[in-house]
Amino acid sequence: MTLFVIFVMCLGLVLLLGILGYSLTRLTRAVPSENREYLDPLPKYLRSLWPVVKFAEHHFLGIVPAAVLSRAQEQLRLTGMSFLMSAPQFIALSLVSAVLFVALLLLMMLGLDAVSPMVLLAGGLGGFFYPRLWLRDVRKRITAQVIKQLPIFLDFLTLSVEAGLNINGAMTHAVEKGPEGTLRREFEHVLRDLKSGLGRADALRRMDDRLRMKEITNFAGAVIQAERMGSGLAATLRFQSEQRRTERFQRAEKQAMEAPVKLIFPLVVFIFPVTFIVLGFPIVMKFMQEGLL
Repeated sequence: MTLFVIFVMCLGLVLLLGILGYSLTRLTRAVPSENREYLDPLPKYLRSLWPVVKFAEHHFLGIVPAAVLSRAQEQLRLTGMSFLMSAPQFIALSLVSAVLFVALLLLMMLGLDAVSPMVLLAGGLGGFFYPRLWLRDVRKRITAQVIKQLPIFLDFLTLSVEAGLNINGAMTHAVEKGPEGTLRREFEHVLRDLKSGLGRADALRRMDDRLRMKEITNFAGAVIQAERMGSGLAATLRFQSEQRRTERFQRAEKQAMEAPVKLIFPLVVFIFPVTFIVLGFPIVMKFMQEGLL
């Protein structure tokens, strides 16, 4: 009788696994294929997870509020990741990341024989917000790169305008000669907008809206005002270039002055204790040998 019960349980388990496998296969086939011909290539660490992300996007994101998707789309647009994934795919990636974090924590806890629901909940929240932290780091890198390259592009624009080119030709020359990066792609985007018939002021405003940076806002506003008021564009661009370069030197001076303050923590926590140990160890050993300790 016991063997018969074990046989029935094993048969039921096999049937259950078969039904689950069949259901997953049907659900996976229901996911539409994605045409990424005009999208950025996926990073290596996302390629293996992307089928799972597409599965989660298709089957679990129908109830996500439109406001959440709108905020996610805004974050992707500001970081230049809107050509890599859509807002629903980003939310699905957050869900997959949360599940992976919980699974890894659960495996570690089972190995240590100490399962804590609160730790699992914290791990799930951390996994869900990890892609947002990644986007924040990307945004910081983009901001630093644009601030670093903006004086160079402003110099190219100034020299081209002083040589007799209009602002469109100056931007074309800056794109051809400027360094590769986010700012170069943004100027290319402005040129495409101009070729499509958009006004220069609107194209610059769209560039400002894509980057959302004070330096780009000042540049776009100065160019638009110079053209509207009829003032010298070359002098305006040269002033913008000198101002951006001065701000860059001021940021470097600020970072240099902040360095001693930032060194206090490693000095107190790491260097001073080791120094005291090296100096005090011979004294303590001598006292111990003489029986004073």
